[in-house]
Amino acid sequence: MAERSVPLVLASASPRRLDLLRQVGIEPDTVDPAEIDETPGPRELPADYARRMAQEKARAVAPRHAGAFILAADTVVAVGRRILPKAEDEQDARSCLELLSGRRHKVMGGVALIDPSGKLRWRLVATAVVFKRLHPDEIAAYIESGEWQGKAGGYAIQGRAAALIPSINGSYSNVVGLPLAEVTTLMTGSGFKP
Repeated sequence: MAERSVPLVLASASPRRLDLLRQVGIEPDTVDPAEIDETPGPRELPADYARRMAQEKARAVAPRHAGAFILAADTVVAVGRRILPKAEDEQDARSCLELLSGRRHKVMGGVALIDPSGKLRWRLVATAVVFKRLHPDEIAAYIESGEWQGKAGGYAIQGRAAALIPSINGSYSNVVGLPLAEVTTLMTGSGFKP
């Protein structure tokens, strides 16, 4: 396989994003996570937050890799205007799952790409996800599984939570962590050659 002349840097520590890129035949040359403050601004809307985080991650990593493609993303789980946290402990996970139970919510995927010339392009993808009404035993079993750890909204659709979600409307890969159709279109439109 011929090497690309321009490297691709994935500005993310997420193993799911790396796996998703590999699923469509894209192998980053480097994985260089952006270490930035991810605190939402006061009254910042979920869509604005997802877009801003993706762009800030790309801009933070770009100076370390001049002349490369920099791909960054952020996934935000939102109920109305409320941004749900990445679950760091069991109480976070329980609160998220209790809130999502029996409701429709949105997963906002912000994607930013900086091309070798330094031009930034971005996309925002929204996927609607419906949770069934959860019995307390289902919540307890899911928390016991540990899959919620570090996940936005306290769940991973690609794991056991699939049994809790009767429907989605939009990009499945966006809910996992990277909207692949939009990402590949953005990359090829920017001159990236896989």
